[in-house]
Amino acid sequence: MSILSGFADISLWQLAMVAAVALVASLVGGVAGYGTGALMPLVLVPLVGAAPVVPIIAISSLFTNSSRVAAFFSHADWRRAGIVLVCAAPFCALSAWGYTKLTSAGAALVIGAMLILSVPLRRLLRHRGVTLNDRGLAVGAAGYGVVVGGTAGSGVILLTLLMAAGVEGAAVIATDGAVSIVIGLAKMSVFGVMGAVDARVIAFALLIGIVALPGAFLARAFVARMPVHVHAAILDAVVIVGGLFLVADALRGLR
Repeated sequence: MSILSGFADISLWQLAMVAAVALVASLVGGVAGYGTGALMPLVLVPLVGAAPVVPIIAISSLFTNSSRVAAFFSHADWRRAGIVLVCAAPFCALSAWGYTKLTSAGAALVIGAMLILSVPLRRLLRHRGVTLNDRGLAVGAAGYGVVVGGTAGSGVILLTLLMAAGVEGAAVIATDGAVSIVIGLAKMSVFGVMGAVDARVIAFALLIGIVALPGAFLARAFVARMPVHVHAAILDAVVIVGGLFLVADALRGLR
């Protein structure tokens, strides 16, 4: 398999656009705890279609989350990360398998709906001050596993669960990154077995992952002083608008 062949019919300016969005998304993700999975579909879907997007992000997330864990390693809450992984991983694998059975329009519809719903879900839980003990975290993690296996941008759910369980500040970023690495490996394994990983998926995943590596370390310099809520508000708006475009495009494809 020639990885460079994955960029066939893709212009240099399009590759530059993907790289720029990947760097910005990794920086936002390093500050706010999420962002890569929410922003990258907005630039990837028009270039490669909806179906390869989740596999691309699953592989590229191994790079972005590894850098995030490395930058905030000392803050990680390994006990809660273990609870989430034990309960989420099996459902994630099952959901990833189901994703491979979707048509391109169906994949776009799932991704777009998830992006749109993620914003009010996060705000509702935060507004109600929902808190979770270990049992509640385990139940929530199972639901997260179902969603994350077949969507992009669902990292906001994990972030919300961890915060509701009492994980705060840099610990949220580190713990989220650690969990996401294992989840990404599980998804990549399923997609590989089901034949959903080809040269184009690997090429774009490597481009995004390598470009995004510095993002977490740049974010670490700002995390103590930058108003995260400003970034979160901007990201929410972009996610909702992008999700609406994806859903509209999917509905047109289903006609």
